[in-house]
Amino acid sequence: MIDYLKHVISESKTGQIPYDDYMNIVLYHPDFGYYMKQKEKIGKGGDFITTSNISNVFGILFADVFLKLFSKVELKPHLCEIGGGNGRFAKAILDQVHSKDPDLYDRLTYTLIESSPYHQSLQQSILETHRGIEQFQSVEDMQKTYPEFNGIIFSNELYDAFPVSVIEKHNNELYEVMVALDNEGKLVERYIPLSNKAILTYLEEQNISLKEKQRFEVPLAMQEHIEKLGIWLNKGIVITVDYGYTNEEWKLPEHSKGSLRGYYKHQLVESALEHPGEMDLTTHIHFDSLVTAGEKSGLNYVTKLRQDRFLLAAGILDYLQEHHDTNPFSEKSKQNRALRSLIMEGSMSAAFHVVIQEKNISIAWDEILTSW
Repeated sequence: MIDYLKHVISESKTGQIPYDDYMNIVLYHPDFGYYMKQKEKIGKGGDFITTSNISNVFGILFADVFLKLFSKVELKPHLCEIGGGNGRFAKAILDQVHSKDPDLYDRLTYTLIESSPYHQSLQQSILETHRGIEQFQSVEDMQKTYPEFNGIIFSNELYDAFPVSVIEKHNNELYEVMVALDNEGKLVERYIPLSNKAILTYLEEQNISLKEKQRFEVPLAMQEHIEKLGIWLNKGIVITVDYGYTNEEWKLPEHSKGSLRGYYKHQLVESALEHPGEMDLTTHIHFDSLVTAGEKSGLNYVTKLRQDRFLLAAGILDYLQEHHDTNPFSEKSKQNRALRSLIMEGSMSAAFHVVIQEKNISIAWDEILTSW
């Protein structure tokens, strides 16, 4: 990966590349990219943990929500999960649908969009007993089979791994942060006056103004992706689960250094230039941008709920088991600890939100949301 980056940077016209190009390479290069490698990434043996892998109840609760939506809304029985990871969430969904509504299960198509061959193989293994499974590498790949989509599109911690542009403000001027090589061949940051029209348009449309020395990530790739989803979706619902901030929250002093960082063997790494190709990179997503980009392509905003409150409304307390088992390693004890970790004050769920958008759906959303 280092050799490849040196080649790309040295071959560029200016001897430097923007951060979104750097992230695309280190995360998604087909041979050297972090997500594309045949290695464990999620869980104890990997570099990070996701909420869907803390407990299968996370998937069970979303399955109950999906079942209610399919019962209340005239929708084609098609679920599309983008970025399905190791397949644990999909298994929890399908197990629950099979148990609670066998008729829907027999009609249901579950599509996983996953760019990583390693994760695709894990999905195939864990879902081998289920029917109606499809796999595609990208939305564009899926569009060859489904020129338009009808149903429910779901993602969990998808957009936080999308490449971003990075900018900073110094001496009342905006600069784009680039990735270059120093005299010793090490990766370093360089600053150039901001001239990227797409970034400038983003700042204008979102009414973003930076304070002195503020660093800010611009999610152009996320915007493009959600706009494409809106165009592709004919009738259905888009549910996005991720951590992030609103435009107002980005103004807070504690966010002045931006949010781009790495996770390496479950340790937070401040510099995104460390361990290229061996480390997960992530940013907090821009919720206002997610909504406005969707609206451009016909996605109507329904609601944004903090994940812990969403899980409580969806019935997570029903799965907390009463027991008198003094063994802290019993299955009941482990499940209860996992569930509490999702809803306790200060838990990781407090940082996550569930965003719901829809297209061509005519229902009383207030009634459905309160019924969860």
